[in-house]
Amino acid sequence: MANLHYITRPSSLKNNASLLIMCHGYGSDENDLFSFASELPEELFIISLRAPYPMQPFGNAWYAINFDAVQGKWSDDVQAKHSVDLISVFIDYACKTYPVNMENITLLGFSQGTILSYAVALTYPKKVKNIIALSGYINEGILPDMIEENTVSHLNFFCSHGTVDQVIPVDWARKTPGFLEALGVNHIYKEYPVGHGVAPQNFYDLKAWLSQYI
Repeated sequence: MANLHYITRPSSLKNNASLLIMCHGYGSDENDLFSFASELPEELFIISLRAPYPMQPFGNAWYAINFDAVQGKWSDDVQAKHSVDLISVFIDYACKTYPVNMENITLLGFSQGTILSYAVALTYPKKVKNIIALSGYINEGILPDMIEENTVSHLNFFCSHGTVDQVIPVDWARKTPGFLEALGVNHIYKEYPVGHGVAPQNFYDLKAWLSQYI
């Protein structure tokens, strides 16, 4: 049984389809990124996940973001690590349940979903191949203490951010290329003149990039 609620768009292929798993942002749900599905290659098997922590009055989160006078805005890294493990277990479930190629799995995240996608890829690198990281950053607090280069060298990252993002500062995202470069990981990093969202050109670029790897 699945440990996370999700929706699917089956592949045009009967078996061995490349799998794309979507992870939405803070306060959203599985329907958000799923709006991209109809614009993506029909041979992809697409699953869009719902984050595990319900919010009031609506929406869901992968982990709590708290606000207080002492620490200011801070993330609950314990919950975040738990969600990383939930996604890892879900990948195993999806590979057993659907006719997909476990050697070609892509994570597509937005904002908090991107932060989780980075962490899943760098914690459980054998489970994924490609990561599309939209409007997020690498939170080293939820990564393993040591990441061996030879365990992550097969990964491919498409990273993008808005230059006027008012939610996650672009300076945080600009640290990503150096981090991945130090690990010898194949990556591309792009910026677009938008806020906390996905510009049409951004979507066009990620589609072109993805077509090389699926």
